[in-house]
Amino acid sequence: MKVAILTSKNQWFIPYARELARNLKCPLYFSHTELMESYEIVFILSYHSIIPKEFLDKNKHNLVIHASPLPKGKGWSPMFWQVLEGKNEIVFSLFEADSSVDSGDIYLQDTLQLSGYELYEELRELQAKMCQKMCLDFLKKYPKLESKKQVGDESFYQKRTKDSSELDIKKSIEEQFNLLRIVSNEEFPAFFYKDGRKFIIKIYDFSGGGVN
Repeated sequence: MKVAILTSKNQWFIPYARELARNLKCPLYFSHTELMESYEIVFILSYHSIIPKEFLDKNKHNLVIHASPLPKGKGWSPMFWQVLEGKNEIVFSLFEADSSVDSGDIYLQDTLQLSGYELYEELRELQAKMCQKMCLDFLKKYPKLESKKQVGDESFYQKRTKDSSELDIKKSIEEQFNLLRIVSNEEFPAFFYKDGRKFIIKIYDFSGGGVN
């Protein structure tokens, strides 16, 4: 069975993609244009470029993992939006990629349980481990898995930007704790404005329960 992994260059998931590729003894690609041959299964994980239909048609299965109970929560950064909403149960869906956004048939779903205190780095670690686990689960059950169509009303999350990390100085830390959980201290830290001046806040867990 020919398996490959596809992820984007210069982004957070690369170490986990390399680890998964080593475990599966399969090639890792950073652009769909690099895949010159056909594969039975291509895991497309944290990949941020549009993939043309002619590429998808080359492979038997092109599998994507999305951190929402599709068709709800399509779009950008679904896990972080749900953390912001106060959810501690995040459903991940492994589905077949197609020409529409996050609309393919679903093969597997699994639920990540959160404590409600994880910060950005730990959330990323948990997200990556769930993606690895679902890829391995799919391969263990393949080809006996049956897919199912997405049913129900769909919803979409918008793309988060650095401006999404802005705090409201009129609100309490308690009210904005979930926003503080999903900021990156280095890439897009929390910030606020006062009297026309911009202030940056960084958050760490010193209780012994977090990764920092």
